[in-house]
Amino acid sequence: MIGDTPAAATESPPPSRRREERALYAAAFTNGPNELFDFVLPLWAGATLGLSATEVGILMAVEMALSVIARPVAGVLADLFERRYVAATGALLYAASAAGYALAQNASSAYAAAGVGGVGGALLWVAVRAIVSERLAEDSAVFPRLLAAQETGSWVAFVAGMVLIGEIGFDGVFWACAGACLLAAALLLSSPRRRTAPGRGPGPAAAVAGLGAVGRRLRPMLLAVVVTMMAEAAISLLLLMHLQREFDLEVVEVAYVFLPGAIAMSVAAERLHTYVVRFGRTRILMYASFASAAFAAGLAWAPHPAVIAALWILSGLAWAAVIPIQQAVIAEASGEQAGRGMGVYESANLLGALIGALAAGMLYDGADWTVACLSAAALILAGSVIVPRAVRSLGVADVPPPPPEPRRGSGAGPTSERGPASDPRAVPEPGSPPEPMQDGVRPVPAKTGPAKPPVSKSAVSKPVVSETAVTKPTAGKATAGKPTVVEDEPPKSRRQLLRDLALHAAAYAVAQIALLLLGFSWLHDLVTGDTADVLLHGGGQEPGAARVPEDGGKIWTFVLVGHALWVGAKCLAMTLGGKAPGGRSKG
Repeated sequence: MIGDTPAAATESPPPSRRREERALYAAAFTNGPNELFDFVLPLWAGATLGLSATEVGILMAVEMALSVIARPVAGVLADLFERRYVAATGALLYAASAAGYALAQNASSAYAAAGVGGVGGALLWVAVRAIVSERLAEDSAVFPRLLAAQETGSWVAFVAGMVLIGEIGFDGVFWACAGACLLAAALLLSSPRRRTAPGRGPGPAAAVAGLGAVGRRLRPMLLAVVVTMMAEAAISLLLLMHLQREFDLEVVEVAYVFLPGAIAMSVAAERLHTYVVRFGRTRILMYASFASAAFAAGLAWAPHPAVIAALWILSGLAWAAVIPIQQAVIAEASGEQAGRGMGVYESANLLGALIGALAAGMLYDGADWTVACLSAAALILAGSVIVPRAVRSLGVADVPPPPPEPRRGSGAGPTSERGPASDPRAVPEPGSPPEPMQDGVRPVPAKTGPAKPPVSKSAVSKPVVSETAVTKPTAGKATAGKPTVVEDEPPKSRRQLLRDLALHAAAYAVAQIALLLLGFSWLHDLVTGDTADVLLHGGGQEPGAARVPEDGGKIWTFVLVGHALWVGAKCLAMTLGGKAPGGRSKG
């Protein structure tokens, strides 16, 4: 019987799903340092190394230039070799770059670290996106999940970095980033191999030739990507300069203005994909362009940083829809050459960012603030025409298939594999060839006979047995064909999310009361002291280990705020979508 054997345990996801999950975790651990570097490096170079503004510009340009050059090459490598090795190499180079910044004593060593980081970023991001694209045919939501993972890593790193930089300094932040990148490399190396080894046919010469063919096929979309990234880079830099020069905000305060938008992107990416499936890619791209243009125009008359932070959420939601669509379209149009496609796509991204940054600087210095904002809005509106046309020119489907619904007894973990083999009622035609082997195990054909009635909703509490599930072989025994019990964990409801937040807040309140009684309450210092100084640099002046409780309370405060924002955005998305998590109707 089922209950008498260990086979009743929950079946783990298939290797392709585990491979994607490791890539998503690696993306979160590396995108945090990536975004933090862009924010911290100019400050570090001036304060620690004493570099001039021109030398700081050269430092940033070295990394970007090498990354632009290396990304097409990284695409070829991702198609020729095992992609997890290419991505892990990039993560290791990222770690070496962070360590190089921590050890740098002059401009030359900083330039070397920047060059290593540029090459590492090219290898990492091209290969990670190629890995994620491997499941695009099975699950159209893979790229929204990738964006959500990246943005989660980004805002968590921002909060941790800004809170800790006053205590551990720039070098400590760089070493922490190096550790996160090493962890990402370990995750990538431990992921399963790809089912079909890439690049076994053509050699390197044919691969380089294929790169040009991919670039020509994707040219309309690449031009659209350049335009959209010009707009994003221009408006981001304009906003950054405006906050620093017009509102006199410190670095940490500027980061807090950008934080709500990053959290919104991490929460909304997958939810927005449901609207892409419902309304189509071109329509959502146009709506997102209108929303982003409204944000850019609204900046011209925004009276306060709090208003700007609210408007930035609107821009974040727009990009949470646009970026996954772009990546999915590039992957679909590239086919088996997804590595090459992602390589030229990444180069177009960086080229657009470079042009946008230059344009933003000239607009800010040579034009009125209102004119600069309206010019950026006009460029974004132009993208609402260019990008949908580019999508149609590639011949990809405007409406992607919906992601597979989590099902009990599917034998595929949280996301079931689609296709005839996953249907328990599917019966092979007489004389048809046997099912191909998957992961070393041949699927067991379904039993013939009359179809069984569907399981009623009242029986969901009982484990469902799937006889077609692919089981993992155990030591010395072939388990193919044995029934496997699979129970997918249902997504949390709004009530559960709010309950978890309430428990977190209660634990936080108890801890803060204890810290207040012991005289180590950062919140007390924040209320009774100079708010801006305490927010940026901490409260009391306790030396050494005596500061640990206060700093812990400070970090916990930001974690609780982030948790509350995440739950609020999640509940708002559920309300606007009219569905509970997982796509089920509320009724």
